Parts: sequence; structure tokens; C-alpha cells
Amino acid sequence: MARVIALDYGKRRVGVAITDHLQIFAHPLDTIDTYKIIPFLKDYFSKEEVTTIVLGEPKNMDGGETDATPLVVEFEKKLKENFPTIPIILVDERLTSRMAKQTLIDAGYKKKDRRNKKLVDTVAAALILQTYLASK
Repeated sequence: MARVIALDYGKRRVGVAITDHLQIFAHPLDTIDTYKIIPFLKDYFSKEEVTTIVLGEPKNMDGGETDATPLVVEFEKKLKENFPTIPIILVDERLTSRMAKQTLIDAGYKKKDRRNKKLVDTVAAALILQTYLASK
């Protein structure tokens, strides 16, 4: 079975998470500089079969748009242009960064490691992906 990939898009970095082949578990994969994400995905998709792209959709607590929403909309357009055959699913990403930090605390990571934004971004992507998997 093919994998599902999740992206936590940001101005500087994109957290990437991937499912196992059975699409049961979400695993943090990597954090990629935003300007390198399309080439990274092209390379990854050439090696692995991916059925779906899950993209974190930033929302305020009231469900409205955030400052990051237009950036994600533009990124979604780039994804559709570059990967027209792969469906893109938007998933509410409210509080995922905060939950990622708590996950790292619960896992016993030191404070220094929890400040590593790249690590937080990959865990946030995994949480977005797990939310998608739970909704299926």
C-alpha cells in the first residue's frame, strides 16, 4: 500500500511526516527549508508511492484565517501545479505546535532539544497526519 505524506508549512521550514505502508501510523520524517520543499517532494515521490498529501491549514481559535493562511493557499497551488495527480487534503492545524512541544516534554526531551524548531515542526506534521488518519 502507498503512503500518505503530511506537510506543516511555514515561511522558513516545512515539517514533513509520513505514514507507514499500511497507513496506520504517522512518523516524523524531516524538516526541509521552504525553498527546497518542491525538489525534496519530487525526489521523495520518485522513490516512494504516495497516495495523498495532507497539508496543515492554519486557523484562528474562532476558525477564521490567520496571517499564515494566504501562504498556505499559495503553497497548495504550487503543490497542485507540481503534483496534479496527487489529492491534497487540508487539515486544521490549530494548536499542533503547542501539542508537539507537549509531546516532546512527555517523551522526556531536554529543554534544549524542545527549543529545536525543526524537531517541533516534524512532530507537528506527524500530529496533523495522525489527525487525518483518525478521521478516515
